[in-house]
Amino acid sequence: MTNLNFSTTIVVNNSAKEVFDAINNVSSWWQGAVSGNTHDINDEFTYQMKEFHFSKQQVVELIPNKKVVWLVTDSNLSFAKKTDEWTGTKIVFEIAEADNKTQLTFTHMGLIPAFDCYGGCSNGWSKLIQESLCSLITTGKGKDVF
Repeated sequence: MTNLNFSTTIVVNNSAKEVFDAINNVSSWWQGAVSGNTHDINDEFTYQMKEFHFSKQQVVELIPNKKVVWLVTDSNLSFAKKTDEWTGTKIVFEIAEADNKTQLTFTHMGLIPAFDCYGGCSNGWSKLIQESLCSLITTGKGKDVF
């Protein structure tokens, strides 16, 4: 069975702890305005990119150096026909160590090709994870990708 959720993976030479810490430093890699807390279970934060994208996330799972899961509890994507497509989806970061490297697998569960925003959102996530978050992990500074 084919996995329709959007997913992308990066491999870095940094430790699992460094990857975990970078993920939770959301405002350093997710361009736009991030408000709220992102470090503890049940923390809530919002993301706003101009008038195009608003979403509210709740931290629903945190396993130090292994996994981070956010539940999108509200969303407004002004460029999509169904502006709340993200609501109810989960954003998952899974961290694994192997051969002195750390693999980060990012999956936006529920972001599927049938969504109007899939093309733009999957492209945006690719840039954010592969370029901005990867840069934050490896250099200590996120990259402006938009």
